Amino acid sequence: MTTNAELIRKADLVISDLTSNGGYLNPEQSNAFIRKLLVAPTMLAQVRRVTMSAPVRKINKISFATRILNAGTGGTGPITTALASSARAKPTTEQITLTTHEVIAEVHLPYDVIEDNIEGGNIGTFNEGGNPPMAGGFRDTIVTLIAERVAIDLEEQFILGDTTSGDAYLAQTNGILKLISSNIVDAGGQPINRTVLKNAMKTLPSQYRRNRAALSHFVSTEQEIEYRDTLAARETSLGDAQLQSTAPVYAAGAPVTGVPLMPGSSGVLTNPLNLIFGVQRDIMMETDKDIRARQYIIVVTARVAVQIEEELACVEIINLAT
Repeated sequence: MTTNAELIRKADLVISDLTSNGGYLNPEQSNAFIRKLLVAPTMLAQVRRVTMSAPVRKINKISFATRILNAGTGGTGPITTALASSARAKPTTEQITLTTHEVIAEVHLPYDVIEDNIEGGNIGTFNEGGNPPMAGGFRDTIVTLIAERVAIDLEEQFILGDTTSGDAYLAQTNGILKLISSNIVDAGGQPINRTVLKNAMKTLPSQYRRNRAALSHFVSTEQEIEYRDTLAARETSLGDAQLQSTAPVYAAGAPVTGVPLMPGSSGVLTNPLNLIFGVQRDIMMETDKDIRARQYIIVVTARVAVQIEEELACVEIINLAT
C-alpha cells in the first residue's frame, strides 16, 4: 500500500513536472492550457482568439467603405474612357493594436489534499522505471481546474474591464462594454423583448447585417431565460418547442446567447469573430513548497489582450429591466 510519504514524494514530482524551461510551459503544454481555458466560457469560446508571440501585435484592416462602381463611359460598346481620378476607388486601411497585460493566479495546495488522495490513488500516471514521471493524473487535474477558473475570470475582464474601475483586476483594460460607443440602444427600463432586440439589429449599420445568421445577441443568462419564456408563452409550435427544449432562440434573425457574466441590464449584438481575445503564448506556471505551512504553491501568469476589430459593427443595449 502506498504510504502518505510516498504520495507526497510522487505529488512533488508531478507538480514540479508542471514547469519546464524556467517555468514557461512549452508550446504543446501552452496550447493545451489555452484549449482548456476556452472550453468553459460562453463568450470566449466564440470570439476570435489571437495567439501572440510578443506583448504587442498589430492587425491590419483593409476595406471599401462606399460604392466603387461607376456608370460606364463607353456607350454601347466596350469601356474606352478611363475614370476621372475623383471617381476611382481607394480602399481604407487601418491598424488595430493588441497590447497584452499580465494576470496572475496563486494556488496553495495543502499537503493533506495530497494525503487524502483526491485522485483516488492516482497521484500521477507514473513510469516507475523512469524520470520524469509521465503526464497524467494529478498534474492534469491541477491544470484543468486552474484553466477552468482562469477562464471564468478572463471572461469577466473581457466583458467588464474598465480602466476607471476601483477593482484593480478589472481596471487593467477596457472590456467590450467599454469599448463599444458608436451604436447604443437604450431599452429605457423595458424587459427584454423582440422590439428591443429588433431595434438593436436595425441600429447596426446595414453593411454589417447582411449575414444576420453570423451575428449573435449576447445577453445575461437571466435575460436569455426571460426571452425564451416570452416565446414559450405563445400558443404555437414555437412556444411548445421552447417549453420542452434548450434549442437556440432567435431574434431578428440572430441567435440570442446567454452569458453568465454579462450584466443583466446590458447586451451586445455583433459577429463574435469581431471580438478579439489575445493570449501571449508564453504562459508561465511556477511551483514552490512551503514546508512550514505544509503546502505546495502554484503560481500561474499569463498576458492577455482585449480588442474589437470593427467597433462600428457592434451594438450595445443598455438599461434593460432586471
